[in-house]
Amino acid sequence: MAICKPTELKARLARNQVILGLDLGAKTIGLALSDAGYMIASPLLTINRRKFNQDFAELEAVITKHNVGALLLGLPLQMDGTEGARAQSTRSFVSELLKRREMPVAFWDERLSTAAVQRMLTDEADLSRKRRAEVVDKAAAAYILQGALDGMR
Repeated sequence: MAICKPTELKARLARNQVILGLDLGAKTIGLALSDAGYMIASPLLTINRRKFNQDFAELEAVITKHNVGALLLGLPLQMDGTEGARAQSTRSFVSELLKRREMPVAFWDERLSTAAVQRMLTDEADLSRKRRAEVVDKAAAAYILQGALDGMR
């Protein structure tokens, strides 16, 4: 399966499969899961990036364990909406992933998602700097995935 629009993901999933949201960074990958009804995104975990094969092995384990049927990745567009180096890096990651595992993948504009999550964790949750660093990537993945789930309705 190739890359599709976020609105097409639900139709490509088998019963009880969920969507795995990814916030792909240079050093970490934040992960979040949808529920089986595609209403709520929940932060799952953060993977510390190493080589692609190691990252893929960790993702594969999560995909299997949680009955993941599709991936939704945040696409880091520039503020003017164009794709820069980070967006191309995300697309390259997906290209390599799809060579190893066939499944539907969609992208979601993630502009300012990390900043919004940082603000939320600082202002509303009142988390310390250390604790914010531990949860920001998976919280950003949930923020991105929730935006896509809301857009699917």
